[in-house]
Amino acid sequence: MDKRKARVIMVQGTGSYVGKSVIVSALCRIFRQDGFRVAPFKSQNMALNSFVTCSGGEIGRAQATQAEAAGIEPNVEMNPILLKPSGDVRAQVIVRGRPIGNMSGKEYYRCRPKLIKIIRESFARLSNDYDIVVIEGAGSPAEVNLRKNDLVNMKMAQIADCPVILAGDINAGGVFAWVVGTLELLTPLERKRIKGVIINKFRGDLEILKPGLDFLEQKIRRPVLGVIPYFHDINIPEEDSLAREKRPLSGGSPLRDKVNIAVIYLPHISNFTDFDPLEREPEVNLRYVTPGAGLGEPDCIIIPGSKNTIDDLLYLEKSGLAQEIIGRIRQGTAAIGICGGYQMLGKRIKDPGHLESRRQAVNGLGILPAATAIENRKLTHQVEAVDLLFGTGKISGYEIHMGRTCLSAALSPAFRISARSGRAVNLEDGVISRDRKVWGSYIHGLFDNDRFRRRFIDSFRKNKRQRGGPLSAKKSFNYFAEAKDGEYDKLAALVRRNVDLEKIYALF
Repeated sequence: MDKRKARVIMVQGTGSYVGKSVIVSALCRIFRQDGFRVAPFKSQNMALNSFVTCSGGEIGRAQATQAEAAGIEPNVEMNPILLKPSGDVRAQVIVRGRPIGNMSGKEYYRCRPKLIKIIRESFARLSNDYDIVVIEGAGSPAEVNLRKNDLVNMKMAQIADCPVILAGDINAGGVFAWVVGTLELLTPLERKRIKGVIINKFRGDLEILKPGLDFLEQKIRRPVLGVIPYFHDINIPEEDSLAREKRPLSGGSPLRDKVNIAVIYLPHISNFTDFDPLEREPEVNLRYVTPGAGLGEPDCIIIPGSKNTIDDLLYLEKSGLAQEIIGRIRQGTAAIGICGGYQMLGKRIKDPGHLESRRQAVNGLGILPAATAIENRKLTHQVEAVDLLFGTGKISGYEIHMGRTCLSAALSPAFRISARSGRAVNLEDGVISRDRKVWGSYIHGLFDNDRFRRRFIDSFRKNKRQRGGPLSAKKSFNYFAEAKDGEYDKLAALVRRNVDLEKIYALF
């Protein structure tokens, strides 16, 4: 193992959705508060929710969130390999922020020797630049069929030669069996790396749980390092897939005193964190809508980004939700398309190279006079732009798309991009319908901009004759970013109270 400056710790899980990402975020903020320079790391991430760094590289959104918690700028070394599924058996492979192609599992595993070298190099750079590196695993290390080709769990722990904390979700049930079973399925050398357990998402009386914790410690001969309560009042981005708690079970009813927003839940939905700022607004009732749930009577429909625009559009058509969307728009309901959703609102989508789909071309929803061609070149940029929709001035966001959209009618653009990845440009983005009720854009992160988000909400409040004004003059227009930073502090405080930090520090 190469000499390094950083101390390293890893969080693995008994399965997916156990809270690994959030625990790593908490540890990053805690170590930062304690005076250390800390960085997150995940060697391989499979996610449709991604982030664009200042250099234009694409990484998993979870590592960007963890970098925010650590108070540092995200970079591609924090997530050197990102897999973006484009179907059931293929994924776009992104290495150090740049796509290298679409691959099946077998094709990808043939690249394993090269990928391990890249992982080692990225980890070495971080470990030389920071005091502490907190590594996140993926899924479970006990998937014995994946052990041979593992790049993200015990193989990464071996590369880093680091201790591992095993996290389990008690809210899902069966956490004791999960923990014991996971350790049982590991090899003796792998098992030796597990130094303690964190029980996550606990509801109830800790005294009632204590006998179970005593039994577990005796059974596995390792300490329970903490029990983290289930929380509702801390707004930290979820795991890289849309949280199960957000997945809609029914259509729900519009609230008369709220701005009702329906986000279409696509099979390959990407960058759903675009809508987190809206979801946190007290005046907004935002819900995710699946076929069969019913659109209801929203004030606005949002079609989000997609990693497979054509197949997701066909899914909406087959389910009948496309016709329902078109019907609501024709009745005057406002609609927005972001990235893939913008493409869907147009008249035609072509994929001549079959980069995302087996279909070469399909008709869009036909709402906007636009046609899109999916091209091999992928644009990934942080951008600055001027808001032409509401006139709120400069906004910031990011682009991640392989489509080029052309208009067949003279309509106003939604934004004018003034900078891409720090370079000055003068480019039109998106389009606004003549009645200004429908618009589309390739820019993600629009609603993170406070002025823009406020004017967007107020445009519906005015129609609904609701009271209320813009953000208080006492609030800066960096309010959302400031609010997020406070949430990391709240998360760190919760975890500090419920884990044994002395024992965790002693693991280094």
